[in-house]
Amino acid sequence: MECGYTKLFHNGHVDFVEANGHLHHQHEDHWDECAIEVNDVNPVAENHVSGELHNDTCGHQKVAHGDHFDYLVNGRLQYVHGDHLDDHGPVDQVL
Repeated sequence: MECGYTKLFHNGHVDFVEANGHLHHQHEDHWDECAIEVNDVNPVAENHVSGELHNDTCGHQKVAHGDHFDYLVNGRLQYVHGDHLDDHGPVDQVL
């Protein structure tokens, strides 16, 4: 049965991305919250990409990444940084 949440494969488990961008995965009899870590695959870097500046009404899913939120666009994390977008790397979306 499809629950409607965006699902990401992350750290050996599937996380469900809530509408507010927070990631949760089932662990035994409870749910844990996590975020995509800042690392070599998903850096916090000045890596400019072209595209629309995202916001809460643009239609792209917010995703917790480190201490901020990115937007999921075609399997990649994009961060709105002032007047441009930074690419924060790929994520493994479960379709």
